[in-house]
Amino acid sequence: MKLGFVGTGALSSAIVAGLKSLPGKTTPVVVSPRNEAIAAKLAARYPDVRIATDNQAVLDDCDTVMLAVRPQIAREVLKELRFRPDHHVVSLIATVSREEIAALVAPAAQVTKALPMPMIARLQGATIICPPDPMAAAFFGRLGGVIEVEDQSEFDALSVVTATYASYFKYLDTIHAWVRSQGVSGGRARDYITSIFKALANAPDTAPDEDFMHLAQDYATRGGINEQVLRELTERGTFDAFADSLERVHRRIAGK
Repeated sequence: MKLGFVGTGALSSAIVAGLKSLPGKTTPVVVSPRNEAIAAKLAARYPDVRIATDNQAVLDDCDTVMLAVRPQIAREVLKELRFRPDHHVVSLIATVSREEIAALVAPAAQVTKALPMPMIARLQGATIICPPDPMAAAFFGRLGGVIEVEDQSEFDALSVVTATYASYFKYLDTIHAWVRSQGVSGGRARDYITSIFKALANAPDTAPDEDFMHLAQDYATRGGINEQVLRELTERGTFDAFADSLERVHRRIAGK
């Protein structure tokens, strides 16, 4: 495989970092010059990462191409490029359907959608791909795990999960800011919050057959402080508003 990236942003950088951390035979990588700083940093860090002169040069020099341009400019960028029938195209563009990508990259016959997480740089977090694709499954499987999905609507629904990262960190930031307002040092507050939520992230593994509400109920001791916060947020419609936001994101991803 000779791997190329059209679009060199944070996600492309994370994939390359994860890939280059693997032992064994290395995979040569060609990146587009868009986002000069990231491209230059990757080329300086890894001897077999090269910066192409432009996006077409990436295609001309690679057999596997990952599309990582922003959705706002994806159509404009892709319609100017000449793909080959033997190109294996993996689209990382969440809000543009596989069908539309396939039309834009014709005559490339193999087109797959993938949604890796930024934590792929540390070989963490599963990547969802659609449709099932042995090459993409093998590639992303080494970088933190893979979930192959046959149905596009299921892929779209799972994609909504990735819209919640920033809100999660805002949730932690709200806790952190409140604790600091009580006179606790920022470093100590951060260390404690990080430790607690790392442990909570592993809690579902202790009850693999239960849903998340089961865990919520386990932690919401009757009359306790967890029950209080859960009740007050529920009464204020916090979770209903959150669910509404997820629905709007889903409509955007699915093009509805």
